[in-house]
Amino acid sequence: MHYAIKTVHQLRPILQGFRKSRGMTQAVMAEHLGVTQQTYAELEANPAAVSVERLLRVLRVLGVELVLSQTEAGAAAQPAPARPRAKPGAPTGKTGPARPATGRRPREDW
Repeated sequence: MHYAIKTVHQLRPILQGFRKSRGMTQAVMAEHLGVTQQTYAELEANPAAVSVERLLRVLRVLGVELVLSQTEAGAAAQPAPARPRAKPGAPTGKTGPARPATGRRPREDW
């Protein structure tokens, strides 16, 4: 079955549907991903806030493939011009020390 996703708000019910169709609880998903149930629940509640890498990892556990296809309108549009690459050793524009940590609890590395 194919699902066209046009907004990030569509991800939550789709992820829940795939998980439930496989008979998996959030706790089981969390175990497969090596995170706590609370962490997975947060991901599922707001999938737009996670990295693409983490989302792809969840999809792999669910046995779901992500396929991108170009719409007819997109095919008719002209490609954007390529940006020139920076020369090796050129400044990147990043300056200053790293930002101090906030009062938030640390994120789980998964």
